[in-house]
Amino acid sequence: MKISALAKISLALAATTILTGCHTDMWVQPKVKSQEKSKFFADGKNTRMPVEGTVPVGGAKLDDAYYTGYVDGKLVKEFPVPVTKELIRRGQERYRIFCTHCHGEIGDGKGMIAQRGFTLAQPVGNYHTDRLREMPIGHFYDVINRGYGTMYPFGARIKPEDRWAIAAYIRVLQFSQHAPLEDLDQPVRQKLGVTTAQATKQGPLFTEVAGFGAATQPAPAPQDTTMTMNEAEGGRL
Repeated sequence: MKISALAKISLALAATTILTGCHTDMWVQPKVKSQEKSKFFADGKNTRMPVEGTVPVGGAKLDDAYYTGYVDGKLVKEFPVPVTKELIRRGQERYRIFCTHCHGEIGDGKGMIAQRGFTLAQPVGNYHTDRLREMPIGHFYDVINRGYGTMYPFGARIKPEDRWAIAAYIRVLQFSQHAPLEDLDQPVRQKLGVTTAQATKQGPLFTEVAGFGAATQPAPAPQDTTMTMNEAEGGRL
């Protein structure tokens, strides 16, 4: 059977189209691959180190206390920022957004998630235990930043200044549950209507601290759930 000239041309074009796709340029590209040897750079490495003086986006984070909660490997005991009323109010707002669902409105570990089936060998942290009341302030910043146990890190969700704000508000909550009456201003004492003798008998008071919206009536002291550091390995908060 003879093939017409038009058919030959059509076959030739089809073969040419197919053959043009038969090359490896699409998957074998002249690109740099990590850890491969290089003939271009003098040190023979494809992977390049940042040039001297390179800093992260947003600037160099040289203040370890502010950005990590640690100095020389130890948790900081003092706030690296001024603790103002504005900072505490901001901390209250952020705490209610990110923390109350587990730790509760007053930090007793009885948030809705904790009350509705979130059962763990290590319960949700109660800020009013002796262990956490005595914990350096850098601890709270560090756990917010990096997480611990079943609590995932919030470093990507909460910026450093807000982490310190939340830590400041946690201290307010701790004070609200364990403040000796003599440490309260006279107007607050009068508002509570509790005498010094009554306070001695009742123990810690849940008071309105510095006007930040806590309750104004005495409340029973939280149960003592103090534990050793080894017992608390499952979660620090």
